[in-house]
Amino acid sequence: MVRLDSDGDVLLSGPAIRAAAGAGEVVLLCGPAGVRAAGLLPGVNRIIEWECPWIVNPAREIRPIDIEAVVALVHGIRADVALVLTSFHQSPLPLALLLRLAGVPKIVARSTDYPGSLLDVRLTGDPDVPEAERALQVARAAGFELPPGDDGGLAVLDPPSAELVHAELSHPYVVVHPGATAPARTWSPDRWAKAVVALNAAGHRVVVTGGPAEAGLTAHVAGACGTDLGGRTTFRELSGVLAGAEAVVAGNTGPAHLAVAVGTPVVSLFAPVVPAARWAPHGKHVLLGDQHAPCRDSRARECPVPGHPCLDLVEPAEVVAAVAKVTR
Repeated sequence: MVRLDSDGDVLLSGPAIRAAAGAGEVVLLCGPAGVRAAGLLPGVNRIIEWECPWIVNPAREIRPIDIEAVVALVHGIRADVALVLTSFHQSPLPLALLLRLAGVPKIVARSTDYPGSLLDVRLTGDPDVPEAERALQVARAAGFELPPGDDGGLAVLDPPSAELVHAELSHPYVVVHPGATAPARTWSPDRWAKAVVALNAAGHRVVVTGGPAEAGLTAHVAGACGTDLGGRTTFRELSGVLAGAEAVVAGNTGPAHLAVAVGTPVVSLFAPVVPAARWAPHGKHVLLGDQHAPCRDSRARECPVPGHPCLDLVEPAEVVAAVAKVTR
């Protein structure tokens, strides 16, 4: 299995991985931004981390020695089949070439471009379906199916208890996760801070989460009304914090998918730079944000419209109402 993007993308590959796991050992080739999520997925037997130069951002130099190394590594696995899972804007063919050079006898992927002898099973067309279902279609094209009783939802290994992660956590609480790898895909910091105040005024205990690089952001957003856990959890510990929450409020980011995977509803501040039909949380959620804004389908990382109107016109009161809706 190959998914070279971020944690959220890897989590969305989970149903396809579980389908393949029923047929044998699953080795997951993933990038450094997705390895934390890979370690939480049921069905993964082994993880190989590789920083793919045509996936990582910013892109790094392509060096023959690196390509030769990954080809040799994959060759040593002796895989029977490779499923290349890509987003709609990515081509699987560069990776398919490396897999072919590594001796993989059967390669399955979705490709709009003519693959020649690079793919043995090629899916064409790009249905406007959730990304998890799109990946599962690739697994099914390879002859794999989910086991009986598996509904195809997102799932992770059992998360730790929230209280074991941080003794200061007590139920009930709502998680606010303000960060995202692409600033265009989340609310502005001051809007997040106002939402924490509004949620607190509505009677919610608010826990603010984020990675080590987001500690300044989470401190600002938590203010005097929230509990700041920014930089204080591993990804697995974060799954426990999210699992213990009544609801999670987040932008279009990996922890929104992690929340769904642990069964917690999501209030999604979703910018339309990518389609919500594909990338909105694959579970119980409320979607906020103007899905017809000028930035629609631009895939922008930085908001191309002054004022970030697709999200910043959302009022904190709307978040409070959405939390009430998903927690009924």
